[in-house]
Amino acid sequence: MLIKGYDVGPVVPGESLLVHPGFWSNYLLAMCSNGGCAERPVPEWFGEDGADVDALSEVLFDPDRWLVFRVPADDGPGFVVIYRNLDGDYGTDYLITHPGRSYAEQIASWDGDLSGVGLTWSELTQIADNPSLADESIQDTATRLLLLLPLLTDPDGQEAASARLIAALTAVGAPQDTASIAAEHLLAHLTRRSRHDPTWASPLSGS
Repeated sequence: MLIKGYDVGPVVPGESLLVHPGFWSNYLLAMCSNGGCAERPVPEWFGEDGADVDALSEVLFDPDRWLVFRVPADDGPGFVVIYRNLDGDYGTDYLITHPGRSYAEQIASWDGDLSGVGLTWSELTQIADNPSLADESIQDTATRLLLLLPLLTDPDGQEAASARLIAALTAVGAPQDTASIAAEHLLAHLTRRSRHDPTWASPLSGS
């Protein structure tokens, strides 16, 4: 697989790992691990354990394999999530794809916190709820929502967002009693960010 701008790394599909125990802890717990939560985040929130997390982290952060997760949309822009496993510069990059364009454009990255352009809640759910039928597509809406969650920059509508996030976490294997705890902590981190500026151009506009 070749993605423009990533020919320096061994980019490979990662979608098969989404159902492996330890994935969601590796992917989402970092959002709650910046010292802002009174309660210590644990993998059990996601129905996983430390051994699951450690085993899968060796795969996710392997510098010889930069894992890619494709989230195309049925009608409009989609996203590509890449584990940038560059030695000394590990992070997660978020690229947007537009219909009719032959390339993906990076709009944000996660290196302990989000930098770049994010999504409002309505934009995030719009993409999550409109999967492409392409063979390479991640079609499960809960999985799509959780993969794009770190891009959320709009904390408005938190009650609806909380219910939707709890349902998504439960759908990927989080126990019902801890899914609500995980959702609360994830949204608490997101609401501590700078609020989405309505004058910013949406990354979905194609501009």
